[in-house]
Amino acid sequence: MRVLFVGDVIGKPGRRALTRLLPRLIDERSADYVIVNVENAAGGFGVTPEVLAELSALPIHCMTTGNHVWDKREAADLLEREPRLLRPANYPAGNPGRGLHVGETAGGARVATINLEGQVFMRQLDSPFRRAEELLASLGGEVRVVVVDFHAEATSEKQALGFFLDGRVSAVLGTHTHVPTADERVLPGGTAFVTDVGMTGPYEGVIGFRAERVLQRFLLQTPISFEVAKRDVRLAAAVVDVDEATGRARSIERLLVADGEE
Repeated sequence: MRVLFVGDVIGKPGRRALTRLLPRLIDERSADYVIVNVENAAGGFGVTPEVLAELSALPIHCMTTGNHVWDKREAADLLEREPRLLRPANYPAGNPGRGLHVGETAGGARVATINLEGQVFMRQLDSPFRRAEELLASLGGEVRVVVVDFHAEATSEKQALGFFLDGRVSAVLGTHTHVPTADERVLPGGTAFVTDVGMTGPYEGVIGFRAERVLQRFLLQTPISFEVAKRDVRLAAAVVDVDEATGRARSIERLLVADGEE
């Protein structure tokens, strides 16, 4: 089985690239299951009903998010009514939505997606390590293929979770920093890992946003709204080849595909 995981989709440029490139990549990489991180899909921050409807029309099995999922007021309703839309599972109990989704490939193979958020340089949430264990226990070993989207800032925390879950999940794929890392590998226990898949959006600016706006905040230390950049749009993804019988990864391939229709 091949799982195609697409990194953080940034605003309209990212959504356009996803719409144009995803069907081709599914065909070229013989992908059986598609997971997309969409937390920045609406203007760079959050998800709206209109954006969710646009994304839902694409061949996506599960959509993950992160800390920005709460940026739009409609988030609570969207998380409750769309089971394919996840939020990090280690937010405190009582929050809307869920952090675990179990879907199926066209051939009937079950795939679990777990969404987690880091603690280092971020909110002090429940432990992603302990929450991951709880969710794996809830699956009871009935689902062999398990993919974890770890939405975190610190590379050390991401790598630590990869080793913590090695041999217990099929893949731990990092998101959030928007910068693709060149450390994709299969860990000793059979878990595919990459510190950050990267973003699907415009690479001309600073992590997807207009550079002049970001510079103004750094130079003046005063609040200013960010605007999504427009050019050099690319789709960042990872393809994980998994043995359905064992849930262990055979290989991981990192992709960074230019969108030629800017």
